[in-house]
Amino acid sequence: MTIREKIYQHERESLSKYAMLSENTIGREYPIEESDIRTEFMRDRDRITHSKAFRRLKDKTQVFINPEGSHYRTRLTHTLEVTQLAKTISRCLALNEDLTEAIGLGHDLGHTPFGHAGEFAINDYYRDHGMDLSFAHNLQSVRIVEKLENGTGLNLTYEVRDGIRNHKKGMKPMTLEGMAVNYSDRIAYLNHDIDDSLRAGIITEADLPREAIQVLGDSYSVRINTMITDIVNNSVGKDRLIMSPEIERATDILREFMFEEVYRDSPAKIEEKKVRNIIYLLMDYYLAHPDKLPEDDRGNIETDGLAVCVTDYIAGMTDKYAVQVFDDLYVPHAWQLL
Repeated sequence: MTIREKIYQHERESLSKYAMLSENTIGREYPIEESDIRTEFMRDRDRITHSKAFRRLKDKTQVFINPEGSHYRTRLTHTLEVTQLAKTISRCLALNEDLTEAIGLGHDLGHTPFGHAGEFAINDYYRDHGMDLSFAHNLQSVRIVEKLENGTGLNLTYEVRDGIRNHKKGMKPMTLEGMAVNYSDRIAYLNHDIDDSLRAGIITEADLPREAIQVLGDSYSVRINTMITDIVNNSVGKDRLIMSPEIERATDILREFMFEEVYRDSPAKIEEKKVRNIIYLLMDYYLAHPDKLPEDDRGNIETDGLAVCVTDYIAGMTDKYAVQVFDDLYVPHAWQLL
């Protein structure tokens, strides 16, 4: 019996009847030889963490663009926090932690530079230029793992790709492991964005809505524990994950507060007005000069269209690289005699 087969046996004996067993995966688009020591979900986790798209997350904005200080979240630290929360839910409910981890680590690979501001700017560009296109970071994450990474994609299992595609609120992943990531994404960003906003002085503890704080708790760690514990306690023995109405209502109140006070309009968001200009001018340039796109992106123009391939390139940029390219293309530089 191989180590992989022993893992299969352990999963059969220890996981919930609602867990996704590794041996029951629908599989990959392109079948590969099985590993003696790893399940397919373990291999997916490793493929994601070794990808270039994953490494780029460390230089992509979570909420605050170019903050001063090392303690603000990036898209990478957000991804790690989501994954750990989701694994806690999975362990408590005897779900498949390897599948959960793979989905969590891959769920935000398709995020643009400058956080959601970059995503909004791309969609605004499409609309303003009469393009029948739309951009969503979850679908771009799937596009990366199915096609863009390494020019051929990562060839992940169906369950991991489904969880990545359906990690946004209101969506329904096919597995409870995917649902654990779906919930954890919202819990993580809400609470760590509050933490970062407090650190930045954008809001104070006194500003937080009392009706939500009285239910969820008066500190970052207490609120997360309340939310995760509530999901676990209300989902034991069920074929779905749920929050209690009381906790869900308090969470929604807190989320709406963050949209009103931080996400939509705050001093920290002023820089986002510049993001639109950067994205628009980069889109203009590469649509007019497709020969300047990297070779892999140029190779997809015939099948996917120029606008999609330009978007692939720009969406894959880190914040720093997007600013650098913009600077090189549009900002005059001192002339030097060679």
